[in-house]
Amino acid sequence: MNLARQITLGFFLLAVGVTVGTGWLALRDAHDGGLVTFAAITAGIMLGAAAWQLFVVQRERREHVVARRFLEQLLHQAETGSGIAPNDSYPRIHHASPWKKPLERIFEYISTSQDRKLVLESAKASAEIRLQRASSQAEWMESVLANIGVPVLALNAYDEIVLANPDAESLLKIRAEGTERRSLPRVIGNERLTNLIYDVRRRAVATVRTDDLELEDNTGHRRWYRATVGKLPATDKGPDSGGALVVLRDVSVEHSMQKQHAEFVSSASHEMKAPLAGIKAYVELLADGDAESEAEREEFLGVINGQTDRLQRLIDNLLNIARIEAGVVKVSKQSRSINDILAEAAGVVQPTAEAKHIKLVSDLSPLYLGALVDRDMMSQAVINLLSNAVKYTPDGGRVTLRSRLADQELLIEVEDTGVGLSEEDCVKIFEKFYRVDKDKNMAAGTGLGLALAKHIIEDVHGGKLTVRSKLGVGSTFCISIPHVARAS
Repeated sequence: MNLARQITLGFFLLAVGVTVGTGWLALRDAHDGGLVTFAAITAGIMLGAAAWQLFVVQRERREHVVARRFLEQLLHQAETGSGIAPNDSYPRIHHASPWKKPLERIFEYISTSQDRKLVLESAKASAEIRLQRASSQAEWMESVLANIGVPVLALNAYDEIVLANPDAESLLKIRAEGTERRSLPRVIGNERLTNLIYDVRRRAVATVRTDDLELEDNTGHRRWYRATVGKLPATDKGPDSGGALVVLRDVSVEHSMQKQHAEFVSSASHEMKAPLAGIKAYVELLADGDAESEAEREEFLGVINGQTDRLQRLIDNLLNIARIEAGVVKVSKQSRSINDILAEAAGVVQPTAEAKHIKLVSDLSPLYLGALVDRDMMSQAVINLLSNAVKYTPDGGRVTLRSRLADQELLIEVEDTGVGLSEEDCVKIFEKFYRVDKDKNMAAGTGLGLALAKHIIEDVHGGKLTVRSKLGVGSTFCISIPHVARAS
């Protein structure tokens, strides 16, 4: 009970006591004048006490109203999140009010809480923005890795797979999830690759190592991949730091080209050795005086000249193929009559055919067959096909040169009644230096004529050169090139 209420209650009890005493005295003495005076004094005291009590009650009521308004305004601003207004903007509370200190403590607590809430909301918004940005970057990186076209694999410092794009999962037959507790050789399944990873991981400094591996792709074919393994630096940003990054690049084409290059060099060297050996042998015979007569010397010189011509043709063919493959050959294309070029090529091969009693037939279309071609190169390609047909057709056989028009394409066919080719030989016949083993003794050759013809037809003229054949029956080489109508 506060002091004001104690004072009021004291006055009220005093007034009651005085009133009771006065009444008792009046009954005893029956003195009217003194009774009235004393009763008036007592009534005044009671009225004053009642007025004071009324004043105190009214003041407490006002303080309650002010405190309630203070709390309502404070709670409203706290609930709406509009922020706590300065203290002087709230209803004023009397300094002696028992509500003052509790309300000030409530105001301070809510104000501090609001400040903390604003700070936390700002931090939350900033964190959400960073999270959204990091999520977008992660999705972008995942999309990049998924569409990069090469297998990529990442391992942490404990050789656990933490990242594997779809290409790596497909090639190495793994799943990045659920592989943490499996040993690396069991996960990857390739000993050379795991040894390469271990070798890089053991090194004290960051390094990069590469190795070529033959792996089986998801179609079951064996292909060559160049594995590049780099050691990742360790950081204090989590257990996935450090480790190694593995990138696998398909180098099957490079390996095939290297193999073809090695075979080409070997074949070229072999083809050059034969004429050079012949030239050297006959030069030594001449130098030693083994040619006792003029006729023998002429014979030796003829052999040397023939071998020199063979070597020259070999070098010319090699140079022509190299120029075409490199795209530096000089091409002069003009609209020409194909039948004229074919007739000229047949005339060049005719003497060789007659020497073997082979009938060379020209079955050329009566129509004008125009094409945009380099005359000399196209003539060379047809001559190579006709010469090849004559070489591998037995004496008394037949070689037919044919031309016709079909669906806006100009077709040229060289058909023979020769020894024919197997299915395997039909696939390889246009490779450089390839010669059919069973037919090598039938005629000399370098194995470049058909390869050069294919380059001329397909790379220079945008056409197609194919073969169909049957062993013991003969072969047909077919050229198709775009037709050009006669200019009006």
